[in-house]
Amino acid sequence: MAFSSFLKANVVTLAFLIIVLFMGGTNAQLSTNFYSKSCPRLFATVKSTVQSAIQNEARMGASLLRLFFHDCFVNGCDGSVLLDDTSSFTGEKNAVPNRNSARGFDVVDNIKSAVENVCSGVVSCADILAIAARDSVGILGGPTWNVKLGRRDSRTASQSAANNSIPPPTSNLNQLINSFNSVGLSTRDMVALSGSHTIGQARCTSFRARIYNETTIDASFAQTRRSNCPRTAGSGDNNLAPLDLQTPTSFENNYYKNLINRRGLLHSDQQLFNGGSTDSIVRTYSNDEKTFNSDFVAGMIKMGDISPLTGSNGEIRKNCRRAN
Repeated sequence: MAFSSFLKANVVTLAFLIIVLFMGGTNAQLSTNFYSKSCPRLFATVKSTVQSAIQNEARMGASLLRLFFHDCFVNGCDGSVLLDDTSSFTGEKNAVPNRNSARGFDVVDNIKSAVENVCSGVVSCADILAIAARDSVGILGGPTWNVKLGRRDSRTASQSAANNSIPPPTSNLNQLINSFNSVGLSTRDMVALSGSHTIGQARCTSFRARIYNETTIDASFAQTRRSNCPRTAGSGDNNLAPLDLQTPTSFENNYYKNLINRRGLLHSDQQLFNGGSTDSIVRTYSNDEKTFNSDFVAGMIKMGDISPLTGSNGEIRKNCRRAN
């Protein structure tokens, strides 16, 4: 009887462990120490490559950060933005928000190659994007944080999803709030994450209508921007202007100070401070860089949690541009 009870108890325990292991394989959670044993040199390897890329071109930090945004907003943080078109799907690189705009793919390739040299077949491209975004912010003077990892890569991408999911620079405040809410990010997250525009540049096509047609813009600022962005469409479309006029390669809170002075470059930027519900958050961030940094980090971590592929879903791509 005692042996029978012992056997029965252990069978139940074994069954429970099998269920737990199965669940872990199909619905694993992200964690900050995911690669601590399988790729202990991961963080140093990624940071070194990102550092070199930013030293070569300071704008690249903003480009890598933007790639992470544009990846996570389209069917979750799964590395889909990195995939080239194939005969079976049209990817996201030529979607309206990315065409002639998204950049840094070669840098991601370099990071992937460096990581493969220290731990082959272990680290996903989706996780590389997450780490590169964090490192870009830190290298340019912003906050740092422990990145949650364990994502796997998608085998496909969707141009239509990218066109419909990434908020365009013409968005009004309600559209911005709804876009972020639809992926689980709050209004405060939206305002904090918009602070990523304290670095980087935008093309003339993204702000032409604002500098020529809008009244919620500082006149001298508009005039400055017009000098490099002709009114006529097709002329100077790809000319660049800094999103933050003062310090486009330093991550701080000048972006919000610009908004208060009606110097937001994009229509969607100025919408955050235009007599609406987010004015008070902008004022807070403009006066308190520590609070901005803290909220930005919280928003980045939340964004990194959007619908990741984990466990047995997806794959670990050998080449970030194509499925295995």
